[in-house]
Amino acid sequence: MISLSDLRRFKKEGRKFSCLTCYDASMSKAMEVAQIDSVLIGDSLGMTIQGHDSTLPVTVRDMVYHTACVRRANQHAFIMADLPFMAYATTNDALKNAKKVMQAGAQMVKIEGGAWLADTVASLTRNGVPVCMHLGLTPQSVNVFGGYKVQARTRQAADTLLQECRTLVEAGAAILLLECVPAQVGKEVAQAFPETPVIGIGAGADTDGQVLVVQDMLGLTQGHVAKFVYNFMSTQSGPYAILDAIKTYHHAVTTNIFPALEQTFQIELK
Repeated sequence: MISLSDLRRFKKEGRKFSCLTCYDASMSKAMEVAQIDSVLIGDSLGMTIQGHDSTLPVTVRDMVYHTACVRRANQHAFIMADLPFMAYATTNDALKNAKKVMQAGAQMVKIEGGAWLADTVASLTRNGVPVCMHLGLTPQSVNVFGGYKVQARTRQAADTLLQECRTLVEAGAAILLLECVPAQVGKEVAQAFPETPVIGIGAGADTDGQVLVVQDMLGLTQGHVAKFVYNFMSTQSGPYAILDAIKTYHHAVTTNIFPALEQTFQIELK
């Protein structure tokens, strides 16, 4: 099974790594066969599995259930799990809820926010819980942002994001995940932290890893499709089309074919 040490080694070697969201055993097994490097049991399941219009209704109990399902079927990938909305409002909440998802099979928890979570990150790390920090566009805060918008669009905002990343890494964050930021910002963050893997989703091609929601990369998204999404099912056919699409995604990420220019935000920072 891939470990956090392996992801750090991949970064040191310049080897890109793949990540997909996953919520059930059958898809988890397909990702194992396709050799996906990391899977994320995301609170995106609130929309993709439960039919909500945001991630906010997802509970810790939901995350524990889906994490256990994914873990049983996959002995290859590094497994991360989200702590959902308000599950880490206090340090005690974070410790209590991280314990539940880690015991269900996660190897790392992911939380959304900025430097204000440094104490929480430090406490989790001290207690043996590796932390992935999700910055940029953080869906749990969509009501604060006023919608799904590109973040860090100016030089000042990008510098603020970099400083927040630095504070969180110093507190113990083991992985950074950047969503919906200009490609230049993704590159700067990845270069600023040589020991810390950086995963991107809509953060350009220069991050160390890439993640997509699996339903998005399989072309199952209805309505608006984000700029950073590519439908890997569009070139597949036959009885193993889904597995072939996942394999194609893994190859495209690890060979730096994906994301291409058209899936990135090319914004000049001023």
